[in-house]
Formats: sequence, C-alpha cells, structure tokens
Amino acid sequence: MTRPDGRQNDELRPISFKPGIAPHATGSVLVSFGNTRVICAATIQEDVPRWMKYQKVGGGWLTAEYNMLPYSTHDRKQRDISAGKLDGRSSEIQRLIGRSMRAVVDLKALGPRTIWLDCDVLQADGGTRTASVTGGCVAIAIALNQLIARGKIKSFPMKKLIAGISSGIYQDTPILDLNYPEDKDASVDFNIVMTEDLDFVELQGSGEESTFSSEEMTAMLDLARKGIGEITELQKQAIKDADEMSLGDLEDLASCFKRN
Repeated sequence: MTRPDGRQNDELRPISFKPGIAPHATGSVLVSFGNTRVICAATIQEDVPRWMKYQKVGGGWLTAEYNMLPYSTHDRKQRDISAGKLDGRSSEIQRLIGRSMRAVVDLKALGPRTIWLDCDVLQADGGTRTASVTGGCVAIAIALNQLIARGKIKSFPMKKLIAGISSGIYQDTPILDLNYPEDKDASVDFNIVMTEDLDFVELQGSGEESTFSSEEMTAMLDLARKGIGEITELQKQAIKDADEMSLGDLEDLASCFKRN
C-alpha cells in the first residue's frame, strides 16, 4: 500500500511551529502539519467568568474557540455567523480542545485569570482538531512564560505538555497522521490526545461504515504513541525557542534605554 504523499505508515507529516504570529495575544503560534495550518493564540484576561464568582470557585479558567476560515477549504466555507449559530462540528471540536487543555493546566495556580485559546484554521488538509490541540498547548505555554516574566505568577501552571494526532485504517492498513485524502477514504478514523508521558486524555474513534478489531485498535494506538512522542519533542523546542526570542526582545529594549 502506497500513501498518497509517499509517507511510511508510521511517518508524521512535516510539523513546524512559528511563534509570535498574533502579536496582540499573550502567546501565539502558527502550527503546520503538512498542508494543515492553524493559528493558535492564547489571550490571558485578569478576570474569571461570572459563574465562578457566583459559585465562589477559586483559581482561574481556560476555554477554547475553534473556527475554520472561509478560505481554509477547497470550496468556500460559510461563516458560522451567517447561519446565526456555531455549527455542531465546530462546537464539538472546541469543547475537545478546552477539555484537553484543562487536563494539564493547574487552574488554581493560574490565579483569578481566564485563558482564551483561539484556534483558527487557515488551511485544512486533515487533522485540524489535533493540530489545534498541539499548537494550542504551545501557545498557552508561551503565554504562561510571559506571565512569569512579568512577575504575575511564580511557577509554571502547566503540569505536562499535551498533543493530538490522528491514526486510522486506510486500505486495510493502520497509518499515522491522516491527510485529507486518507481521512476521506479511511474505514476507521481515530483522534487521540495524550500527554508527553503518553497518558491518554481523550480518544475519539469510529468505523466509517465499517468495524475494526482489537488488534487494529492496538495498532492505531501504538502508532499514536510513537507520533505523540515525536511531537512533544518538537513542542519543547518550539517553547524554548519562543522563550529565548522573548528574552532577546527584552535585552534589545534594555539596550535602547541604555543608549538613550
């Protein structure tokens, strides 16, 4: 079996992270999985939702929003606002992203703040929800490092890194990181979210008018573990690079003050 883009069955698409893509956000990154590209931006507000105040819930909150831009697909996608409501798929995906992030962020340590994570799909070629989880983790980590640098919190509230990846059965073969042609024709599709320690956070899997065996499920989970292990190493480097870039910006600003 030959994959449409020639990858090995256990091979990820090229993955990259470009930090600082949304300068007005507290932390942001453009994450790319092959031709799938998503802007993930974390904005931190010094307030909590009203329901937390009324119920006297301590700590902070984290929530996510997901959106596919009209030009992200081959045929223009109508904006949700045109229909007057968020479509079911977008609503389900943003709940997945929010749940995933809350699993690894210590909201008590965050303090009375809200993290808004916005995930906007620029280009969709399969795996937009898992790319959003993966990029969202990096964006939030960058934002939390900014809070520490500004002296607003003392410790890093993210307990572990988290990432998402897809696996599936394509032409009777388990494969990793499905692109759109594979996702469209897959007989089984899994979306898997795991921590850097390879603990599961969420599994979403189903047969597309098909069934799958326990052996096939084990094979897909094994592929996901391999992929998540590789992705979290890339995340660590992206967060480190963004932190060093921020330190460099501060040093440049200090130099300007000294010259003046």
